[in-house]
Amino acid sequence: MIPERFQPILDGIRPLADAFSDAGHRLYLVGGVVRDLFLHDAEPTDLDFTTDAEPDQIEAVIKRLDGVEAVWLQGKRFGTIGCRIRGIPHEITTHRAEAYTPDSRKPDVVFSSDIEADLSRRDFTVNAMALALPGVDGPDATLVDPFDGMTDLLVHKALRTPLSPEESFGDDPLRMLRAARFLNRYDLTPDPDLVLAVEKMAGRLEIVSAERIRDELCRLVVLDDCSSGLWFLCDTGLAHEFFPELPEMRVEQDPIHRHKDVLAHTIAVVNNTSPELVLRLSALFHDVGKPATRDIGAHGVSFHHHEVVGARMTRKRMKALKFSNEMIDDVSKLVFLHLRFHGYGDEAWSDAAVRRYVRDAGDLLPRLNELTRCDCTTRNKRKADMLSRRMDRLEERIARLEEEEELKAIRPDLDGARVMELLEISPSRVVGEALDMLLEARLDEGPLGEEEAERRLLAWWAARSSD
Repeated sequence: MIPERFQPILDGIRPLADAFSDAGHRLYLVGGVVRDLFLHDAEPTDLDFTTDAEPDQIEAVIKRLDGVEAVWLQGKRFGTIGCRIRGIPHEITTHRAEAYTPDSRKPDVVFSSDIEADLSRRDFTVNAMALALPGVDGPDATLVDPFDGMTDLLVHKALRTPLSPEESFGDDPLRMLRAARFLNRYDLTPDPDLVLAVEKMAGRLEIVSAERIRDELCRLVVLDDCSSGLWFLCDTGLAHEFFPELPEMRVEQDPIHRHKDVLAHTIAVVNNTSPELVLRLSALFHDVGKPATRDIGAHGVSFHHHEVVGARMTRKRMKALKFSNEMIDDVSKLVFLHLRFHGYGDEAWSDAAVRRYVRDAGDLLPRLNELTRCDCTTRNKRKADMLSRRMDRLEERIARLEEEEELKAIRPDLDGARVMELLEISPSRVVGEALDMLLEARLDEGPLGEEEAERRLLAWWAARSSD
């Protein structure tokens, strides 16, 4: 029985189903939209279909249909024709099976005429469901669920593959990584055979492109709760194939007092932060330098300069995963700065130190402050409250100075053109040195004003020229 809440969607796609029926084909609504509709999830923003029609036949049906606003054919050789109808993207794909050859990064595509064969090649049973859409004057929509995905989704809360996990992961090894996301997203428990297959086949991930791995990791870390997925990556050995630094963090913060290990702390920090990609990645990487800097001495364990080492490691790993340069710069900068606050005290930090903190963080300041707050995972309520109050006071000082000085736009009191005019010099490295001197004075003392800045510049120039 199809729930009543499906009816608006079924009514909206009825003309498309009728068009395929008129052409002698069946159309099925398939994949995540079916799963999410049964879970009462949000309204779908796009719709996926599968059909026994081949790509040329799909294209012909769509082009005859009223109300189609655009058609795209980039995926035609893989059996997919896309279109937009009343503002909603639709993708219609010929029933297919696809599998990787042992040394290929791209799947071979084989078309099929059977809906169950198509569903059998999908990643998990919870995604291997379809709604058979009625044709002209046909029966109501019916659920096609040959692998009991609905029971796994709503009753057993189990993550299984339609075929054997070895066959499913052999078809597309990225599914092993996708499993981590589905565990968290839908609160599922992995089938024991699925776990064993991932442990055995983790090395198969090497044939998947870095870009696909990166995108799947990003989808995982921005879930509201991604903890069980991250543990799954580490426990199965999967993380070792693309992010070996993550499981290597499974070392105790303090082996004498048995404090939580770095990995457990890291996953807790990730979950504490807002689900925004740069912030979550920064939390994931923030202590990545600890294993390499861990030292046990007379006063216990230490991780000196782990933020410096960690920033370099972050940059290297993110480059390997083909993140954008901007993303790499932002995340590695946050890793580098994440300990800066811990030198803060009401009396220890001058206004100049606060200015430098804001200047160094730049547009990342709100993220840096949140990462710093979330980095406190201690169960010692007194210590946690003390750190929170310190951050409150720092943010109050930043707000006060911003009102007075526009901290986010801190620049020297003179620009390069004025420097060259006063010193009667052409563009050169000296101009940059002069501006650096003026910026340091600005940070130390606040706004100098144009007259005082000019006096300082001329005095600096005279002293420099006499050396």
